[in-house]
Amino acid sequence: MTERIIRAGGVELATEAFGDRAQPPVVLIMGGMASMLWWREAFCERLAARGRYVIRYDSRDTGHSTTYPPGKPGYTFDDMAEDLFRILDGYGLAAAHLVGMSFGGMVGQAAALKRPSRVSSLTAISSSPLGEDASQLPGFSKAVMEHMSREVDWTDRDQAIAYMVGESRLLAGTARPFDEAEVSALIARDFDRNGGYSHATNHAYVGPGKEWQGRLREMIVPLRVIHGTADPIYPIEHGQALARAVSGASLLPLEGGGHELNPAHWDRIIETILSHTRR
Repeated sequence: MTERIIRAGGVELATEAFGDRAQPPVVLIMGGMASMLWWREAFCERLAARGRYVIRYDSRDTGHSTTYPPGKPGYTFDDMAEDLFRILDGYGLAAAHLVGMSFGGMVGQAAALKRPSRVSSLTAISSSPLGEDASQLPGFSKAVMEHMSREVDWTDRDQAIAYMVGESRLLAGTARPFDEAEVSALIARDFDRNGGYSHATNHAYVGPGKEWQGRLREMIVPLRVIHGTADPIYPIEHGQALARAVSGASLLPLEGGGHELNPAHWDRIIETILSHTRR
C-alpha cells in the first residue's frame, strides 16, 4: 500500500490502493470533513483479501489532496463527483463499484447519475437521498445539534481533537461500546496529516444544487443501501427513502448502528459489498 497522487483538472487527489489490480475495483468515498483514514486500513485490507481491488482517497480539503482557504472552497459538489472519474482515469479503470459513506454516499449518487457507464454499482452507507425533499424526514438529534452549535478553533489541535472525539461519541451507535482510545488516536493522526481541520470545514459550503431534484428515479446503476437503526445524523428513514427512490434498490438495516463504520458491523458490511459487487 503506497500513497499515489492523481493530478488532473487542476487538482491533486491523494489515493491508496489495496489488493490485486486484477480483481473488481471498488472505490471508497468518505463523508464530509473526513479523509480516507476513516476507511480504516483493516477494513480495506479485509475487503481486498476477499477479492476486491480497493481504492480509498482524500476528497478535496482533506488529507494530502488539494486544499482551499477556509470558507472559500474553489470547487462545487459536481466537481467532487467528477473527482471520482479523475481517479478512475488515473488508475486506468473504465469503471468501478462505488461505496459511499454519508455525504460520500451522495457524491456516489451524483456520479452514478452523471456517468452510469463508469459506475458498476453503488453502495450507500448512512446516507440520504440526493435531490429528494427531506422536509418530511427526521433531522439531526438534539444532542448532535447542540454539539454542532459550539464554536471551535479548528487551528487549535487539542480543542479540535476534543471536539471531534466528542462528536464521534455522539455518532456512535449501541452495537459496541465507544472505543475512545482508538478514535482519539485516529483523529489525532488525521488532524496532523491534514495540517489541521480549518480547510475541511469547506465541505459545509459545498452541497448539491437544484439540478439534482427528482433525478434519483433515473438511476440505472444497481444500488444497495446500508443504514444503522440508531443513526443520529440521518435517521434510518433517510436510508428507507433512498431505497424507495431507486428501482430495484434494497436496504440492509444495521441494528444499533450509528452514523459510523462500527467494527461490530464490518463483517455484514463487507459481505454486503461483496455480494453487491458480484453483479
